[in-house]
Amino acid sequence: MNRQDVFDYIKSEFEVSGEYLWLSFPGYAVFRNKKNRKWFAIVADVRKCKLGLDGDETVDVINLKCDPILTGSLRLKPGFFPAYHMSKDKWISILLDGSVPDEEIMSLIHLSYELIDKSKK
Repeated sequence: MNRQDVFDYIKSEFEVSGEYLWLSFPGYAVFRNKKNRKWFAIVADVRKCKLGLDGDETVDVINLKCDPILTGSLRLKPGFFPAYHMSKDKWISILLDGSVPDEEIMSLIHLSYELIDKSKK
């Protein structure tokens, strides 16, 4: 999945669009649950070096809330990183460069949404 694929998927599944909250970071889009307004996804363009990768080029990532039990094992897989600018225990960053299968990203988007959706608890 790339950035636009994620935007389209979230719009079709949850009927929400990205919000651009920071003028100094125009490539950062936040997605909120419609009911409780909590963030469940953030799509951002970050420099590779911020993820611990070689290079200073910009890459797109999606930050998703994740079960702390899963975060450690996911970070062992290609394309997964400790969350950029979020709690490293409860969030994960995923490269949007094709290194992670679309189905896995979609499943994790749903998990993130469910984790912040208090109305389902």
